Amino acid sequence: QVQLVESGGGLVQPGGSLRLSCAASGSIFSVNIMAWYRQAPGKERELVAAITRGSYTTYADSVKGRFTISRDNAKNTVYLQMNSLKPEDTAVYYCNADIQRSTLEYENTYWGQGTQVTVSS
Repeated sequence: QVQLVESGGGLVQPGGSLRLSCAASGSIFSVNIMAWYRQAPGKERELVAAITRGSYTTYADSVKGRFTISRDNAKNTVYLQMNSLKPEDTAVYYCNADIQRSTLEYENTYWGQGTQVTVSS
């Protein structure tokens, strides 16, 4: 079984910062692309940022220059450093990872349970 466990969400004032973490655990052979998505009330889930095993990154236009995605391959962990937060960043943030459990299996996509980020004064 594979699990993604997120942490680091909370309430922050506009202009503030938060750091999200997501650790993959269980029966894992390799973790490939890791990503953060978010879903605000009444809106569809959207990609925030993604990072390959080789640390190539991509970002949504709305967060470029403010958010930074990184990962620690030894710990199967992905991070999202969020700076200059705005009220429109308020959402549930979900971790996502493409994981191969063994050499005998194909990759599957796994999701974390989500962590709430609220930006408000």
